[in-house]
Amino acid sequence: MNAPSGHVDLDREDVKRGLADGSIHLVDVREPHEFAAGHIPGAISRPLSTFDPASLPTDKRIVFSCAAGVRSLRAIEFAQAAGRDVREHYKGGYKDWVMSGEPVE
Repeated sequence: MNAPSGHVDLDREDVKRGLADGSIHLVDVREPHEFAAGHIPGAISRPLSTFDPASLPTDKRIVFSCAAGVRSLRAIEFAQAAGRDVREHYKGGYKDWVMSGEPVE
């Protein structure tokens, strides 16, 4: 569902489908210590504190994720400001993933 701010909220099932079929890169923008403590399998770490949109892969759709869906929106803003066409984020984030009993690494 498109929101006026230029982003698309994805839910857990959307993220699971994208990871399963290989159509997305799930980019976790939490800090390194958060990522190390646990992350969604297949996610790649790009901490918001040192975020560089140029470091994002270009071969698949980018979906940002964070703890609860706040920092991922900031990452979308940063990426768009750098000219990247990135709009999707996992609205519930890692907390939603864990609370639903999904596997973590």
